[in-house]
Amino acid sequence: MPLFHGLSAFPLTPTDPEGHIDTEALARFLERIHQAGADSIGLLGSTGGYAYLTREQRKRAVQAAVECNGGKTPLIVGVGALRTDEAQALARDAKSAGADGLLLAPMSYVPLKEDEVFQHFVAVAEAGDLPLCIYNNPGTTRFTFSDALIARLSAVSNIVAVKMPLAADDDYAGELARLRQMTPGTFTIGYSGDWGAADALLAGCDTWYSVSAGLLAAPALTLTRAAQSGNAGETARLNHAFEPLWALFKRYGSFRVMFVIADLLGLAHVQPPRPVLPLPEDTRDDIRQALETLELADRGAQCNC
Repeated sequence: MPLFHGLSAFPLTPTDPEGHIDTEALARFLERIHQAGADSIGLLGSTGGYAYLTREQRKRAVQAAVECNGGKTPLIVGVGALRTDEAQALARDAKSAGADGLLLAPMSYVPLKEDEVFQHFVAVAEAGDLPLCIYNNPGTTRFTFSDALIARLSAVSNIVAVKMPLAADDDYAGELARLRQMTPGTFTIGYSGDWGAADALLAGCDTWYSVSAGLLAAPALTLTRAAQSGNAGETARLNHAFEPLWALFKRYGSFRVMFVIADLLGLAHVQPPRPVLPLPEDTRDDIRQALETLELADRGAQCNC
């Protein structure tokens, strides 16, 4: 499947207490994604904690991912940074290490204007010289891409996709139709915000950029394929099994929940980067129950195949 299509799984970036990349844990995450059959890996996205890592840590994570993955699953690397020259350097690092594509969010302290974001993206796309996806994530960047800016950027060489937040009023079909009228036919439109993925996929989006698939790629892929095939009933059944997890994501933030899941699955005992604090111990039972619900539903889907 082409890059920026299907299920893109976004793993955590595990580090030890001294801040070194835990390459063995990262390899376990990536192998799990590959074995499940996800369409791509989204390294150093928001779930990967890119904003908390230095350039050297990020470079090491990409190198380790390429060594582990060996080209088995396409690798998309987040290169967002406050300064344009830093983002350009990260894009070059990713390409040199062997990444297949880039993901760029307009990080800022001073709120950015549209032309500033446009010029930032043009500069990074040129420096990275790889297919690049616009990361429209106003929940963390506080910048919302207008339709006009997405259309303008879609005409730039190497900018080939957009990763959108949940659609207003859940109108995925309307938003997709509007954006597709304004962008080239080869430009792909995908969504993050896991609890809206089923609706977005059924509406015909190209990609689910998934937090949960970073550790739970198998059930996420089952949901993706059901929706891509247009099976609304099976999609609803599978999404219902995800609902306890979606509720925890909404309550605590998916970033925090994923660290607990990594521990419960026995894949890594790692903590989120400070100042983000680990979830209280009393949340573990709720997260464990959500995983059990999901596992039962995924087994049922496999038996029905």
